[in-house]
Amino acid sequence: MSDNPEHDQPMPLVSHLTELRTRLLRCVAVIFLIFAGLFSFAQQIYTLVSAPLRDHLPANATMIATDVASPFLTPFKLTMIVSLFLAIPFILQQIWGFIAPGLYRHEKRVAIPLLVSSILLFYAGMAFAYFLVFPLMFKFFAAATPDGVAMMTDIASYLDFVMTLFFAFGVAFEIPVAVVLLIWIGVVDVKYLKKARPYVIIGCFVVGMVLTPPDIFSQTLLAVPMWLLFEIGVLCGSLIRKRGHDEQPADDHNDQPPATQP
Repeated sequence: MSDNPEHDQPMPLVSHLTELRTRLLRCVAVIFLIFAGLFSFAQQIYTLVSAPLRDHLPANATMIATDVASPFLTPFKLTMIVSLFLAIPFILQQIWGFIAPGLYRHEKRVAIPLLVSSILLFYAGMAFAYFLVFPLMFKFFAAATPDGVAMMTDIASYLDFVMTLFFAFGVAFEIPVAVVLLIWIGVVDVKYLKKARPYVIIGCFVVGMVLTPPDIFSQTLLAVPMWLLFEIGVLCGSLIRKRGHDEQPADDHNDQPPATQP
């Protein structure tokens, strides 16, 4: 809710839809602007992303393109995805600008740190995958290649594989945000999550088994950070919940959500 009463007047549905359209167009424009700036570096971007695999290819082995248009379309696709990832802060800022007027002040105090944390954690998950998981994973794959088989990965297949893992690790690192939200809105409480800790740890290792090669080291490399992120989420959620109980009565007395008109 805005502190300025003039900003709290009812807004008709058409105005909401117009604002939503404007913000969506801004997001699309920013994505294409970033893409336009990166397009000339598409080949270098793909070279950078493929480095963890190429570093572990056997001697004289290279990546291959089995489709006629792959040498152009694959870096093009990667550059578009990178543009989207780089635009995430702006996209979330536009989403926040759209929903913020309908929130209480005490809700904004929680939502803003969660929004910033979600961006940083998503990028941290991708960096974790690129710098730690990928080298171990591709080293294992190269060592496990049977005799008589040449390891020559298609560039399009590699892109699909790493993008899936980037997204998976980015989402996995959102665990603290998800835990805090569940506690904040009252779906679960801290006591329940602490009791469920053994099941959470098992679940983390199951996810590690699915997303990493079948060796205990790389599985642990994913499972342990996920468990630690869960513990951080429980700690932050308990602090926010306690503070919310202390402040909400005063906030609710003095702070009403803005009225809306269909």
